[in-house]
Amino acid sequence: MQITFLGTSAGAPSRTRNVSAIALQFEQQSSTWLFDCGEGTQHQFMRSALRVSQLERIFITHLHGDHVYGLPGLLATRSLQQGMATPVTVYGPPGLEEYLGTVLRLSGTQLGYPLEIVTVQPGQIYEDKRVQVICAQLEHRITDFGYAVIEKPIPGHFQVEEAARLGIAPGPLYRQLKDGETVRLEDGRVIEGAKLVGPPRPGRKLVYCSDTQYCQSAIELARNATVLIHEATFCEEDLDLARRSTHTTTTQAAQVALAAGVQTLILTHFSARYEAEDGLGIEGLLGQARAIFPNTLAAYDFWTYKLSN
Repeated sequence: MQITFLGTSAGAPSRTRNVSAIALQFEQQSSTWLFDCGEGTQHQFMRSALRVSQLERIFITHLHGDHVYGLPGLLATRSLQQGMATPVTVYGPPGLEEYLGTVLRLSGTQLGYPLEIVTVQPGQIYEDKRVQVICAQLEHRITDFGYAVIEKPIPGHFQVEEAARLGIAPGPLYRQLKDGETVRLEDGRVIEGAKLVGPPRPGRKLVYCSDTQYCQSAIELARNATVLIHEATFCEEDLDLARRSTHTTTTQAAQVALAAGVQTLILTHFSARYEAEDGLGIEGLLGQARAIFPNTLAAYDFWTYKLSN
């Protein structure tokens, strides 16, 4: 899994940050998933190595503009690409279908590919052979969901040294053996691939919690995550502001990560007030979180991060 941050600002874009959007790509898969789609996200796609044509699924946390205003434009632009007929599925809270349908209808936009809109409820909302996606309701001013992408167990490591000892040269047979298949060598020997592959490894878990105050449901959703992406709109000194707007401080985001036992915390959704010359600065926000959860990183636009196996 590889994530690319297309927007990391809160509420409105700043000089250096666009509003919320995060792309997820899977290894050896020509598909891209998107989490939130703030205004200008299609421009961010163009400035990155991502391809709108590979967009397959979009997950919207809630209907505040900095998370959804870019969606109609992105879908319409995708439709203008010649030969674009692959479907897109959009998941989100109640009201998303009405919002998107109204904008497309009033603007006279006709998409050239199938579009499905799924209204989510807490629990599993998607599953295929590689992952499942679950969502949980968070605590914000309007209905808001966090999402967890949970990879299914990964095949064990292929024992290259043992294969070499058996006289199997690197090549097409390696792929068959890695997949656990039984193959016959040119000398007549039969090799069971399952015996050359170690035990299955736990899959990775990516969790995204944006626009929420500190809550138990975020902790439960993030339990044992490989990476937790969590909003950090305010610094700890602005806790009252965070409470009034039902947002999270850097310290609270770190407390969620600590309580959930995650491996890595990535902060995003920063208020532009901290980028001012007299502001605390993103490094200051990061320091507050690291005082509680040392393995914390701060996202910035166009930053790519790969989840380790």
